[in-house]
Amino acid sequence: MSGTSPLIVIGAGASGLMAALWAAHSGREVIVLEGTVDGGRKILISGGGRCNILPAEVALGRFVTGSSPHALRNILKSWPLAEQVRFFEGDLSLKLVAEAASGKLFPARMRAREVRDALVNEARRRGAQVRFSARVADLVREGAAWRVRLNDGDTLNASAVVLATGGRSVPTTGSDGWGFEVLARMGHTIRPTYPALVPLTAAPPRHGHLAGLSLEVVLTAEGAGGHRSERGGFLFTHKGYSGPAVLNVSHVAAKPRGEGEPRGRILVNWACRSAAEWDEDLRRGSGTVESAVARLVPARLAKTLCEEAGVPEGARLPELRREDRRRVVGLLTRYALPWTGTEGYAKAEVTGGGVDLGDVDPRTMESRTCPGLFICGEALDAFGPIGGHNFQWAWATGRAAGLGAARGKGQRPGSRA
Repeated sequence: MSGTSPLIVIGAGASGLMAALWAAHSGREVIVLEGTVDGGRKILISGGGRCNILPAEVALGRFVTGSSPHALRNILKSWPLAEQVRFFEGDLSLKLVAEAASGKLFPARMRAREVRDALVNEARRRGAQVRFSARVADLVREGAAWRVRLNDGDTLNASAVVLATGGRSVPTTGSDGWGFEVLARMGHTIRPTYPALVPLTAAPPRHGHLAGLSLEVVLTAEGAGGHRSERGGFLFTHKGYSGPAVLNVSHVAAKPRGEGEPRGRILVNWACRSAAEWDEDLRRGSGTVESAVARLVPARLAKTLCEEAGVPEGARLPELRREDRRRVVGLLTRYALPWTGTEGYAKAEVTGGGVDLGDVDPRTMESRTCPGLFICGEALDAFGPIGGHNFQWAWATGRAAGLGAARGKGQRPGSRA
């Protein structure tokens, strides 16, 4: 194969499109191969179809990885949030607006399709060839170059390859885990994958009668994924539990456990109040126990918690025994959520685990195992909380991979062009 072979990007999702447009901007011939008919499907479904492009503030400490936290931070810092915002508003002409309540940045017109189309159009404007319905069947290294075989039998030669095939979450978007198989075969360390930012289930659905009820809570999760506390929205569903707070702690409970390890537990503080505050209210109040609880949590939940505490219906606060009061306070502030599983990759926003960050050069995303191969996006062992943080990761790693692949081994990406 000659040195004039193009640079091939496999995957036209968030990180792949970003890699393609930066690589093409460097003057390289770039071909993007995407298995779906349109690409960018996770962009299209993000933010309820509005696409929360970025978070309003940096949150490096809330990212999760089983690899080196130092490497993760360096990768994110390679393209600071402020520079990413300038790229979208300047290069792509997408004005961003902040949603104060959620801390997310959205395109002003609130249309995810505009974000996806802007990325595709910019990649093409810079010279990249984007081929849809071009699913890759195999990737083989041949000397210092690569051979890419498509499902339709076509074969392409490449001088370098950017692998942006995603993880396993929402497989209907094209993220089916194929990239992990290829990377493992090439000798990369793949940390065990699992659904993350995912709704939890309960079988049987003990709180199914509360489906649709939402409130702000504090969750504390402990498990194989470590320890995490989150304050935010909580939603009862017919299958179990969802909402921002649940999604953000789900990885702690759902991360694969070692043999004999107990399942992770999640404790709920239903009204974001201390046990002392509740105890004071229940000792000094004069109405019914249920009405006192219902002043700060939804009535249906108040009734359920009182029933679980064994408080007789209509029981008044002055009649509440100390041990009963303590039981009510315990359920209000440290409620052990009865979860049994998750809704899996079909509903997970991201994939936990993936390629160990030690397997890539954090400056260029080039594989340390296979020079000429660059890895970006969800395939890597890192993810952030909901709210645009995972796009921030996709944009940063995609840009680094695109520049690194275009410039060749040993050259780090420079400043914004």
